[in-house]
Amino acid sequence: MRSFESSLQRLQTDYIDILLAHDLGPLTHGDQHPTRFREFLDGGYRAMNELRASGVVKAIGLGTNEWQVCEEALAHGDFDGFLLAGRYTLLEQNACESFLPLCAARGASVILGGPFNSGILASGVSGSGPFYYNYDAAPQNIIQQVARLETICAQFEIPLAAAALQFPSAHPQICSVIAGLASPAQVEQAIKWMQYSIPAEFWLCLHDRGLLH
Repeated sequence: MRSFESSLQRLQTDYIDILLAHDLGPLTHGDQHPTRFREFLDGGYRAMNELRASGVVKAIGLGTNEWQVCEEALAHGDFDGFLLAGRYTLLEQNACESFLPLCAARGASVILGGPFNSGILASGVSGSGPFYYNYDAAPQNIIQQVARLETICAQFEIPLAAAALQFPSAHPQICSVIAGLASPAQVEQAIKWMQYSIPAEFWLCLHDRGLLH
């Protein structure tokens, strides 16, 4: 709570739109996840819920790289949304099996971060590399999958990065897509990619080739 009060002072505001608890889940805490998750439910979540009830916070959720812990959180509490990084992209779509339908049923929105999976869906793999996936060297199976995506993009004359940005934003539970942009020029380029016209036939082709869930 002291941290929240300090944030209000630094931001010079009397309320926060969205308050997220970050980095829960086995990926961060390993075998300690059950303990840390219970600590959050008994402490952090209760505090966040109280702040929302008082009106000084408009929405609460989690910020994480794992959709599974978000699904776990919905089994124990009432969350408005989640910031999910890299787990619903052209390379990863398992979140649409149970997590995103659960969000729809519970009225929770998802802010999707990392649509390029830390770079490989922006750069592609036709160059000399290095190629990065999830902040590490891309494994061969991911490189091969991106190469298949690039081939179909070339057939339709669509930039791979445009498809990577537009894919998650098409899902009704994805309320916003956050790409890692480091300059005004990259922002302008991202806007062009988001506005790039992509025909329905392209997505059907990806599905028929086994590249979309």
